[in-house]
Amino acid sequence: MIKLSRPEYLDFLLRSKDKQIIKVVSGIRRSGKSTLFDLYRDWLAESGVIDEQIISINFEEIDYQHLTDYRLLYDYIKPLLLPDRMNYIFLDEIQHVNQFEKAVDSLFIKKNVDLYITGSNAYFMSGELATFLTGRYVEMKILPLSFAEYCEGLNLYTPEKPMTKMEKYSQYLSESSFPYTLQITGQQKDIREYLAGIYNSILLKDIVARLKVSDVMMLESVTRFVFYNIGSLLSTSKIANTMTSEGRKIDQKTVEKYIKGLMDSLVIHQVNRYNIKGKQYLATLEKYYVADIGLRQHLLGADKTGQGHILENVVYLELLRRGNEVYVGHLNDGEVDFVTHNEDGVTYYQVAATVLDENTLRRELASLEKINDHYPKILLTLDEIGAGTSHNGIQQLNVLDWLLNLS
Repeated sequence: MIKLSRPEYLDFLLRSKDKQIIKVVSGIRRSGKSTLFDLYRDWLAESGVIDEQIISINFEEIDYQHLTDYRLLYDYIKPLLLPDRMNYIFLDEIQHVNQFEKAVDSLFIKKNVDLYITGSNAYFMSGELATFLTGRYVEMKILPLSFAEYCEGLNLYTPEKPMTKMEKYSQYLSESSFPYTLQITGQQKDIREYLAGIYNSILLKDIVARLKVSDVMMLESVTRFVFYNIGSLLSTSKIANTMTSEGRKIDQKTVEKYIKGLMDSLVIHQVNRYNIKGKQYLATLEKYYVADIGLRQHLLGADKTGQGHILENVVYLELLRRGNEVYVGHLNDGEVDFVTHNEDGVTYYQVAATVLDENTLRRELASLEKINDHYPKILLTLDEIGAGTSHNGIQQLNVLDWLLNLS
């Protein structure tokens, strides 16, 4: 099987290696957590770590189902530990182990154990994991493939099929950013079935079962509503009122419950607003983006009219991958698509499918021009024409080159 390099995520594991802290990898189902562990184990082997130092258990494999009691798990691992070497322990999908935190704690306190775990996103994102492992872990959230990683994968899986950047981008949106879809690229029926499996697993296992949802059809309606309205300012009361007015009566608390379930499963991401002039975070209205556009198209069908919001979604996920805190920028008389905060400071981003029309260009620049500070301001579009232009200090870039780290 071909393995993509995923250097940013692998670097996190390398930087944390041999440190006495539990390494937790979380992410939406099928985003590549187990494959990342494979890559890391390969690196360990190439660095001189012998097979006996590595203990790897995936609790979704039937071979290990007898270890789903914490005591049995600990009793299985303990005799395998080498007393005079570091032992690298990988516990994949550990939520299947009853009271897993007891086994994890007992392994963690051993000085010659380096511990790595993944598990159900519902556990890892809901605060339950933080309760179990308070102060003893670091977490990395893994996303499906970036556009750059997807293009790398296309070159590996289909080297005989040259494509333009725009063709690759269109396929990235329609065939999904989940890594496995690269192995079945072009096989639309197989891709639809695969995405349907991911969607149903998230809804039924991560949300319905865990939150004890009785009205699955209403949960699906809320999911469709949020998926359709990516990039739009929403609130749970607005969602409830809109759906009720359309004949699907639901109260705000139920919407909040469903939204939290979708966020815990990392199928959607909530982006809060930031008042640029007042330098403060706002508690009302937020935007939502989906973890994978292909999953959205599976649920709603291809969206030819919302290409601007789809591009926004892609840019948002990329900003997360690059280590940013991301907010929607609020001005009294306008909005900036994204304000990012990181160790280098603040950057403002406006995103548009095209600004070849002069009126559209002026509209997209207007909000950025109202910001008086000296932080970078960037306009990202799919246009080749105009890329590299500076509009009074606002840098216009081709978004595909930006996604590929070419600009």
